[in-house]
Amino acid sequence: MKILVSACLLGEKCKYNGESNKNDDVIRLSENHTLIPVCPEKLAGLTTPREPCEIIDKKVFNKIGEDVTEAFYDGAEKTLYVAEESGCQVAVMKERSPSCGFMKIYDGTFSGRLIDGNGITSDLLYKNGITVIGETQLDKLKAFE
Repeated sequence: MKILVSACLLGEKCKYNGESNKNDDVIRLSENHTLIPVCPEKLAGLTTPREPCEIIDKKVFNKIGEDVTEAFYDGAEKTLYVAEESGCQVAVMKERSPSCGFMKIYDGTFSGRLIDGNGITSDLLYKNGITVIGETQLDKLKAFE
């Protein structure tokens, strides 16, 4: 099975602070699946490192108050294209991210508080029929095997 994966989970240093969110459990998926790495924010042309971003009312702002919504939607569209062209029906995405989070994201105050909601990319993937799971929900992949 081909699985779309947030590139930061595979060790790519594309996180806002220039680091990764390397996850060995996600990397091990490559033993039985083809992993298609993506970073919606890099696809949108955002730099690494960059200011952290959060969502407020479907708009994305960085910590210094700049509206980066357009870039996030651009990255989401490009990620959907990669998923569709690669034949990915499932995506393992970085939890809580303003791009990749699914079900829970930060509340937009940069205080670390979580609220119900989806990142821009994960929401678009989901609305286009791709199953989205977070890196701590890998057991849900069993339903596809």
